[in-house]
Amino acid sequence: MLAHELRPPKGSKHARKRVGRGNASGRGTYSGRGVKGQKSRSGGKPKLGFEGGQTKLIKRLPRRRGFTNIFRKEYSAVNLRDLERFESGTEVTPELLKESRVLRTLRRPVKVLATGELTKPLTVKAHKFSMTAKAKIEAAGGTAQEIGDGDGG
Repeated sequence: MLAHELRPPKGSKHARKRVGRGNASGRGTYSGRGVKGQKSRSGGKPKLGFEGGQTKLIKRLPRRRGFTNIFRKEYSAVNLRDLERFESGTEVTPELLKESRVLRTLRRPVKVLATGELTKPLTVKAHKFSMTAKAKIEAAGGTAQEIGDGDGG
């Protein structure tokens, strides 16, 4: 069998209905558009979301309003309690966090947050730190180093 001999299975393709070709065709006169009115005219269609003067759905659902900031940066959050598992003096990097399954992916930049306590001195490398997290790491005798510009790749 050659490419030019291929045919779709019988009955899977239908000829489109050719409307407005006279009454004998069975689709003449109003051509399936009913009688008169906005929807029977060419180009006669209300704009998307129009509900005949009733308040639009989008306005009735307040939580769906506003806009989405396309420049927003999503960070993977890591809490101090997650860093407690590492031994004293360890250099904690995003790669190490992924290896130890604290992070799922390295696609997003990492931000260290201050939930929990840190009792060991660690060198923590991340894209961002909350002020409290930085203070707690330094209070435990460790260092907090920011890496990259935090754009996540």
